[in-house]
Amino acid sequence: MDTGQLTSFLPLVLLVVVFYFLLIRPQRKRQQEAVQMQNSLTTGARVMTTTGLFGTVVAVDNEDVILEVAPGVETRWVKAAIGRVVTPGDAPAEEPAESDSETSAERDGDQGTDNKQS
Repeated sequence: MDTGQLTSFLPLVLLVVVFYFLLIRPQRKRQQEAVQMQNSLTTGARVMTTTGLFGTVVAVDNEDVILEVAPGVETRWVKAAIGRVVTPGDAPAEEPAESDSETSAERDGDQGTDNKQS
């Protein structure tokens, strides 16, 4: 084989190697971690689906997971739809409901009907 032919194939080989290490290998690793997480789901775990729905695992079947999304509301999902297990620090904070009219007036700065207009 001529060295000219070898040098013409070298950039193509290098491109394939770079694509493997920068794109294919990390994606394969993330996919394996996701499958491992989905296979290790247990009852009582708080999870988030790939669509952003939060729920608690009630039961795990072969390829299905039953999630409780609200008290008494259970839905069936495939394991592949579980995006991640949520730890208590990851859950979105809920604002406490303000029922007192004084707190809403304080929040508005006691401006009443005076509105600033630009």
